[in-house]
Amino acid sequence: MIQHQGTRILTTPRLILRPFSMDDAQAMYDNWASDPEVTRFLMWPTHPSTDVSRFVVSDWVKHYAEPDYYQWAIVPAELGQPIGSIAAVEHDDRVGKAHIGYCIGRDWWHRGYMSEALQAVMDFLFDEVGYERIDSRHDPRNPHSGAVMRKCGMKFEGTLRRSDWNNQGVCDASWYALLKDER
Repeated sequence: MIQHQGTRILTTPRLILRPFSMDDAQAMYDNWASDPEVTRFLMWPTHPSTDVSRFVVSDWVKHYAEPDYYQWAIVPAELGQPIGSIAAVEHDDRVGKAHIGYCIGRDWWHRGYMSEALQAVMDFLFDEVGYERIDSRHDPRNPHSGAVMRKCGMKFEGTLRRSDWNNQGVCDASWYALLKDER
């Protein structure tokens, strides 16, 4: 049974995953949202100004009162400011599944931060919330995202051809998932 708890603070050896605050808008803009290389394979456009980042963070903050809303800032403990975000962007409680989306600033790519954040979120959603399936997808032209999923134990389920879109246009979508009892 699903027991929603909202976006609680999660910690890992190097990271604090926490709700966003309005004070994070500038870091969001500076650290990832304004970089077209970061947003290249995402479904939202590169932010042209901090006003857009402020609007997005404001929207997220409004939703934190909802118990089934899961949107975290990824904050390295030694840095003290967000370098990316991770969220359950969709969920279906009837079948007990959550779909995860994430992004991280280019300066922090290939350091294991995203897989550390994804593992913490998956553990929370399985163990505390009660989801039975967690899945994610990526554009096959962005293989590093799939590597993060595999590192966290997700299994490749297949590629749906021309089934998705991102800032590159219509694209294929490679799907990965992990079931709670497969851990």
